[in-house]
Amino acid sequence: MTENPQPQRRPGEWPEQYLRIAAERARWELTLGSIRAHLEEQPSPAAVRTAGRRWINAVLQIAEHTAATKRGQHTKEREQ
Repeated sequence: MTENPQPQRRPGEWPEQYLRIAAERARWELTLGSIRAHLEEQPSPAAVRTAGRRWINAVLQIAEHTAATKRGQHTKEREQ
């Protein structure tokens, strides 16, 4: 009989990776749910599309800022 290579867990314990993935999924669902709720509050199809474009632009601005920040950090790390 072979031994289980996985460490034994007590009931209720979860591997750290599972918890991280579950937290990321929850954040994703909450974020999309908030955006969806905002879009559903719009009074017309045109307003929904306009609000959607605003969300897209806001997310892209955040992505560009974050990428630039990480690019700067990466450059500083390589210089050290």
